[in-house]
Amino acid sequence: MRLIKIALILLLLPLNVSAVSLLIPMDETQSDHLKAYGAVFRALETGRKAEWLLNYRAGSFLIEKSEEVLGMCLVMGVTYEEVTSGQIADIYRRIEVENMERVELEKAPSIAVYSPPSSQPWDDAVTLALTYAEIKYDVVWDEEVLAGDLEEYDWLHCHHEDFSGQYGKFYGAFRNELWYQADVRTNEDMAAKLGYTKVSQMKREVAQTIYDYVRRGGFLFSMCSAPETFDMALAAEGVDIVPREFDGDPVDPGAQKRLDYSRTFAFENFQVSLEPLVYRRSNIDTHPDRLVRFFSPDEDYFYLFEFSAKLDPVPTMLVQNHTSTVDGFMGQVTGFRKSFLKKHVTVLGQPDNYDEVRYIHGNLGRGTFTFLSGHDPEDYQHLVHDPPTDLLLHKNSPGYRLILNNVLFPAAKKKERKT
Repeated sequence: MRLIKIALILLLLPLNVSAVSLLIPMDETQSDHLKAYGAVFRALETGRKAEWLLNYRAGSFLIEKSEEVLGMCLVMGVTYEEVTSGQIADIYRRIEVENMERVELEKAPSIAVYSPPSSQPWDDAVTLALTYAEIKYDVVWDEEVLAGDLEEYDWLHCHHEDFSGQYGKFYGAFRNELWYQADVRTNEDMAAKLGYTKVSQMKREVAQTIYDYVRRGGFLFSMCSAPETFDMALAAEGVDIVPREFDGDPVDPGAQKRLDYSRTFAFENFQVSLEPLVYRRSNIDTHPDRLVRFFSPDEDYFYLFEFSAKLDPVPTMLVQNHTSTVDGFMGQVTGFRKSFLKKHVTVLGQPDNYDEVRYIHGNLGRGTFTFLSGHDPEDYQHLVHDPPTDLLLHKNSPGYRLILNNVLFPAAKKKERKT
């Protein structure tokens, strides 16, 4: 009988020490941080269980082991470690006593990107990131948004759209360029098709529809000029803030005083620019003031804040990175003016000692919004007709990790908010 017991123990021993999960590290040992998000996303699509280990090795992931996931990581070039149940227990014990947390990832979110039909994939850093990470997404524009199609998606991204209806305020410098004229025609044709007399009216309705989508539980991630022009359009409900050069009639008298900041996502008390030839939409953007501070790209960077992983898991998810310092990058809106933030907005990242924030987050109804200023984290000063960024050269980009944190954030299992 004793020999039988020993034999049983020997048979069971390999099971106890064999790997049961895959750890995808997100610290400096990860060969491709951006593809790693895609591997996790695709594992969730196949129904695999996964956890996001906040602040453990720079926000690593733990995935149920399978030959399919192993093969996917190998093909995608993603670094992984096979871990046993004992090693997992050690990780969990460390998480319990340090500023760390385990977040269960339930399912891959359905993703939509708001983009005009003339846009190319490399026009938007988020579509670059999604494509490189091999994460599927659908493209929607004004017609789909106003038809109610957003209800089919968990997550929406908007980039450099001008929801004020002023075509990015490029009129002064580019009104004679063919690409600018084509953009105007495309928007005017869509407005006419949908029954609007002006593009600004259509864009304001689109902004309001997206606002309502978030309020009902949607996740919104936005970059570049979209965050600024969202709030411009929302505050200007019933007020014409668009100069004659863009819509054929003058702005309303006293337009600035009639703005309603209670309707906006993140900003209040800002002033809109009513000058058609000036490349500026509002003073939410810190340009050109920030030029006094930054003399070269080497001096332009911002810091990510540290949050309590157990008490504030959402902002902690959004700042997961292998560095707390992110190189700055310019855009149609390079920085948000901190003094115009609403009180409920959480600052995730900002430079030192300056009235500027780069990365913010907030709740709206049952949903959330996250805004990141700038156009492309690996293209410091992206200009019209610049070539696309090759992410093979930036597969460990801290700035692009912020984008992909947001893509994966809606997969997290929801916890009841404390009141």
